[in-house]
Amino acid sequence: MWKRLKIDPFMQFFVKIVQFLYNIYAVLVFLALFLLIMPVVVVASFFGKMQGGNIIYALCRFWSRACFLLWGFRHKNIFEAPHDRSKQYIFVSNHISYMDIPVIFMSITRQRIRILGKHEMAKVPVFGFLYRNAVVMVNRDDAENRRRSIMQLRSVIRKGVSVFICPEGTFNMTGQPLKEFYNGAFRLAIETQTPVKPLLFLDTYDRMSYHQLLSLKPGINRAVYLEEVPVEGLTVKDTEALKQKVYDLMEAALIRYKASWIKRYV
Repeated sequence: MWKRLKIDPFMQFFVKIVQFLYNIYAVLVFLALFLLIMPVVVVASFFGKMQGGNIIYALCRFWSRACFLLWGFRHKNIFEAPHDRSKQYIFVSNHISYMDIPVIFMSITRQRIRILGKHEMAKVPVFGFLYRNAVVMVNRDDAENRRRSIMQLRSVIRKGVSVFICPEGTFNMTGQPLKEFYNGAFRLAIETQTPVKPLLFLDTYDRMSYHQLLSLKPGINRAVYLEEVPVEGLTVKDTEALKQKVYDLMEAALIRYKASWIKRYV
């Protein structure tokens, strides 16, 4: 039997210091790039939610790419099925880390999208201004707010723009591949007859755990495009079946890729 190697206490301390300094560096890079794009965001906000939003999303893509480069991250898109960038989709993904947001911008390129996001983030000083102008916000605890958010998403889809929704609603802290999905994304897909495109974010949990903000680690970030799920001919009565179909597809793929947060592979 191999004995577990003992790490020298001094080396443990040294590694922690290096990790801390790296995270301070990463935060400074994040803030510096944010301040660089912020004046353009303010100008773009005067062009309205659609045209101004497109400019802000382009800026966010630049921000994400620059951060990844300076942080030592490498992004890779994996296409398990052909992806048609000319089509409109309801994109859905797992949600496991604060790093999911920049990975969205690294994964979905040359397509106009709007993200459904939690309203709490709009309260963050300065950053909240960008957030309010870029994201369709939702308060899942308020039924009327949820209804208004869905109406906004319908309006976005009517204008030919795809939407991005994390159907888990919040971080998956269950130790399972996924937590339970909300119905909203799937009902919206059926009502607007827009196909669902599932994405998997495999490495964001390893790059930054939800347990601790200063836990950033350089490395690869993989996004997996699964096959699209068509909704032609479905009615709202099929919402539950569609949700389960997408859930099963994503769960099986996360197990197949051995996602690191899964406590037990089934």
